[in-house]
Amino acid sequence: MPAKRDILVTSALPYANGPIHIGHLVEYIQTDIWVRFQKMRGHACHYVCADDAHGTPIMLRARQEGIAPEALIARVADEHQADFAEFRIGFDNYHSTHSPENRHFANLIYGRNRDKGHIVSRTITQAFDPVEGIFLPDRFIRGDCPKCGASDQYGDNCEVCGASYSPSELRNPRSAVSGAVPEQRESEHYFFRLGDFEVMLKDWTRGGSLQREVANKLDEWFEAGLQEWDISRDAPYFGFEIPDHPGKFFYVWLDAPIGYMASFQDLCNRTGLDFDHFWRPDSNAEVYHFIGKDIIYFHALFWPAMLHGAGFRTPSAIFAHGFLTVDGQKMSKSRGTFIKARTYLDHLDPEYLRYYFAAKLGPGVDDIDLNLEDFVARVNADLVGKVVNIASRCAGFISKRFAGRLADRLAEPQLIQDFVQAGESIAQAYERREFSRAVREIMVLADRANKYIDDKAPWVVAKQPGQDAELQAICSMGINLFRILIGYLTPILPRTAADAEAFLQIEPLTWDAITNPQPGAVLLGHEIAPFKPLMTRVEPARVAAMVAASREDLARAGDPAATAEAAAPVAADHLVREPIAATIDYADFAKLDLRIARILEAEAVDGADKLLRLTLDLGGETRTVFAGIRAAYDPKDLVGRLTPMVANLAPRKMRFGVSEGMVLAAGPGGSDIFLLSPDAGAEPGMRVK
Repeated sequence: MPAKRDILVTSALPYANGPIHIGHLVEYIQTDIWVRFQKMRGHACHYVCADDAHGTPIMLRARQEGIAPEALIARVADEHQADFAEFRIGFDNYHSTHSPENRHFANLIYGRNRDKGHIVSRTITQAFDPVEGIFLPDRFIRGDCPKCGASDQYGDNCEVCGASYSPSELRNPRSAVSGAVPEQRESEHYFFRLGDFEVMLKDWTRGGSLQREVANKLDEWFEAGLQEWDISRDAPYFGFEIPDHPGKFFYVWLDAPIGYMASFQDLCNRTGLDFDHFWRPDSNAEVYHFIGKDIIYFHALFWPAMLHGAGFRTPSAIFAHGFLTVDGQKMSKSRGTFIKARTYLDHLDPEYLRYYFAAKLGPGVDDIDLNLEDFVARVNADLVGKVVNIASRCAGFISKRFAGRLADRLAEPQLIQDFVQAGESIAQAYERREFSRAVREIMVLADRANKYIDDKAPWVVAKQPGQDAELQAICSMGINLFRILIGYLTPILPRTAADAEAFLQIEPLTWDAITNPQPGAVLLGHEIAPFKPLMTRVEPARVAAMVAASREDLARAGDPAATAEAAAPVAADHLVREPIAATIDYADFAKLDLRIARILEAEAVDGADKLLRLTLDLGGETRTVFAGIRAAYDPKDLVGRLTPMVANLAPRKMRFGVSEGMVLAAGPGGSDIFLLSPDAGAEPGMRVK
């Protein structure tokens, strides 16, 4: 086991101006899985978050509803926390940026940077809405991005190219409040001198704290020059007034990341944790931020610079993720795929979504897709058909024939040992946020467990006189394999794992308990409870109902895009697999020469995003095959692996060379492509029958 670590983890703060939707949940589920894994490993890991509760949008919405901003943010906080709780997001503390702790740290960080000369003031011209009589916040000005020209972008950040800029740079601006063309009026503002930290930031961004793609993106901003950051806003504004400047308020993006510290301080106040141990410059504790790729600029430049300037430590790492698409497209209100967390919860088990996201998530910033058809198929096949099925196939015999008592011996100790040894690779995948790889490796084990049960056929043994001991040993073996699998899945499926632990009548599983190779680590002579279904199949009709309800939600809210299609029926049949193609004769199928091949070499193909060049050994004959599996496999992981291939496929000339066959794989595409692996004992050149 690795040495115990002190870890503080945060997710980006949801804005207290609207509900949580499934796009938000990508981040919170990703973070929660990682935190739960760290806790299972025995580390002191603390997960904090808060509502981002300041800014003009909240002030305006509260005014529209006729309530105080404090009442609005309190109501939204309750809604957010209820949604998070049902999705099993296990925050150790959930707070608000509108808190005494956040005011304290905002004033402290501002004051220390001011005293060191990193804050300057100057008079600027600022967009003013002549109809509403207010200075417009960045997000209430829309126009064309000054960097890439994209239309209908916010006043501070471009969603297309990721650029950050001041509202005065926006082209063709208009007020998002009244639609009026903003006027330019003068006002004194306060700026953070980001350029003072250029050397420090270059070292930090290339010091291993960021993903390579993120560091490369930041290099573009360094080349363009680091700009001073406007950290003040004019009254009226809902937020914290700058201590030495009446009528001026901290910009929401200044106190939002400080909310991480404030929430942790609140946790320390309640539990006695040492705040300074985590935040002093020489701390050996670890601090990690999980964020979306759209807010990299604020977190990877302004935030570490502000911390450094104020005498606090910088984050150990920032982990950015991509966006969520649904059925290959941006979430759509008219199609009903802009799905609120609460709407999902009204129709489906939250652990379905946790598993599906985990099966898609990697360590990079690539977008992931929620394909509703694949969602139904994968959850049913993997969780219900493979994992839960193991327990249900064995538990009945144990309960009915042996009063719930497991055997005193293992039928195949080596198979248990193989499952235990797989834990190190699965742990590495979790640690590196390679959740999709962890899921793949766990499902390979689930296939082995099901094959064991199929081969032993306990339902046949049960009918044979004098075979009770054998039946008990087989089913006890299956229950022990299930215990290991559910342990590996615990960070992803915490509720299912808790129900499984109750069924197994065991203490909450730790990583050490799962992977301990000692005999006492398995369940022998142990009594289990009667089995109850741990998970039911996803019904396509329920997914269709969720989509329909999402349309209705937005139509009730008066959204014109949703209202236009709210009455359109949503059929469940589009959520099931496409029908099987027309049948072929056996004679046609028999023409396929399927052979086992060993992968001798695997390498990426220059100029091709999807292809790998595979050199295959067919038992004395070598073939070159191009396979579109680059997104799913690291080439080095394929070397030495066996796979079936179509050996008599006519050679195909491609731009990159000649492909002399085809390897067999399955999956919806992209990173979800799985090479079919033959059983152990196969040799290159063997024919598949």
